[in-house]
Amino acid sequence: MDRSTAHAGNEAGSDANAGGPGLRLSVVAPAHNEEGNIAPLVDEVERAIGPLGIAWEFVVVDDGSTDRTREIVLGLMDARPWLRCVAMQNTPPGKGNGQSAAFHAGFRAARGELIAVLDADLQNDPADLPAMLRKLEAEDADFVQGDRSRVRQDGFVRRAGSSVGRWFRRMLLGDTIRDTGCSLRVFRREIGLALPLEFKGMHRFIPATARHLGYTVVEMPVNHRPRAHGETKYGAGVLTRALPGLIDCFAVRWMRNRRRAVTCDAVETAGAASTAVPAAEEVHA
Repeated sequence: MDRSTAHAGNEAGSDANAGGPGLRLSVVAPAHNEEGNIAPLVDEVERAIGPLGIAWEFVVVDDGSTDRTREIVLGLMDARPWLRCVAMQNTPPGKGNGQSAAFHAGFRAARGELIAVLDADLQNDPADLPAMLRKLEAEDADFVQGDRSRVRQDGFVRRAGSSVGRWFRRMLLGDTIRDTGCSLRVFRREIGLALPLEFKGMHRFIPATARHLGYTVVEMPVNHRPRAHGETKYGAGVLTRALPGLIDCFAVRWMRNRRRAVTCDAVETAGAASTAVPAAEEVHA
């Protein structure tokens, strides 16, 4: 599994009402060449979250876009103090750093107690987010994972490939999540900081990794829509999707088997009391 290092910078200052102490929710959306979708997405997210009466922000992660995606977001920010733009750096020319790196940057830029995630191509429906937030609280869960399987109209080849992929994840990782490829999810911010997303391909294992770290993950049916503008960022076929996914399963299994939870105590001078320190998590900038 390749190591992917990415840095992010805040493209503009934020209004006092858009963040800081008491911020309840950060919505995060990675975007790569989504100039036709990003403005409608901002409007849909505002319609979904605005009426909830909570302090929130929307963080768009521009992952090396070569079109007007960033320019459009910056223009929208003038009248929307809750909207932020984070730009990926060290991006390969003409390409993005990928979803794992973009999530890694977005989760670290997020300031809310909760993080909601969705793709920027409008295929995830922001209208599902309020129900996901309610489910998180009602079930006292740490993580709500979207499941598109009831509404997607995939062909036989794609359905068969997904079934094989789920079987391998279940056998190798004990992963029972039905639609781990769905980006629409809501979770507590500490989970986003604990995920090892600096590794390429780890976005495929976000809910499974959250469970492995001891968090409660529940699933919920969500909507799925056809792409309205632009081109898909995913390849097709065994070599570009299934095979790398299988290799990543073995890599994640290898990392899991070698992970050790770390706890420690502060060591004081002789005779002084020792203060317990919570379990330590390594966080990469």
